[in-house]
Amino acid sequence: MKIAGSTALVTGANRGFGRMLAAELTARGATVYAAARNPQTVDLPGVTPIRLDITDPASVAAAAELARDVNLLVNNAGSSTGADLLDADLERVRLEMDTHYFGTLSMVRAFAPVIAGNGGGTILNVLSVLSWLSLPNAGAYSAAKSAEWALTNALRAQLAERGVRVAGLHVGYMDTDMTAAVTAPKLDPAEIARIAVDGIEADSYEILADDLSRQVRAGLAGGVAALYPQLP
Repeated sequence: MKIAGSTALVTGANRGFGRMLAAELTARGATVYAAARNPQTVDLPGVTPIRLDITDPASVAAAAELARDVNLLVNNAGSSTGADLLDADLERVRLEMDTHYFGTLSMVRAFAPVIAGNGGGTILNVLSVLSWLSLPNAGAYSAAKSAEWALTNALRAQLAERGVRVAGLHVGYMDTDMTAAVTAPKLDPAEIARIAVDGIEADSYEILADDLSRQVRAGLAGGVAALYPQLP
């Protein structure tokens, strides 16, 4: 789709990768609603701050009623509790699923009719390389992202006939507040935002933003032995 002249809503746009996405879209000529639970924390020039908690159905409905001109939805808002699946408090595990799966689904259900009614457009779900590969110490996040990937695939087929393209962005660690405790190499979120918007403009269904994502995707064909060589 053409970015210049489009109207986008980016969730979690007050900081980190969401802020970079909103900035990139604005720079390319899009009108941008920058959504955050506290819109006063949105400090990006040229955007329209909007209050949104994707885990609150009433908040999602209010946002969809306000932003009736959207033809590009970027589901970026997320959580990262660091919860493992065996020992962490179950509420932390639930938060990951409520945010990444049910929150994303709520946004799509609310905005797909809006986008279709505006002549069609695109939904981008910000996924992760951990959609395909699980780490024991972040099992809840990986499980939620894997569920979001499955959601993306199902909605892609279901919404195509309505003129709504559903794309997924897969990427490794980015240098944001969410990964402050991570010591592994991190990517520049501004560069990943450019790659993501390039992918939207190219009508890509699947956007692999870095070498790690490409390597892990290729490893899927090798099954458990290829993805988890540490297992006996």
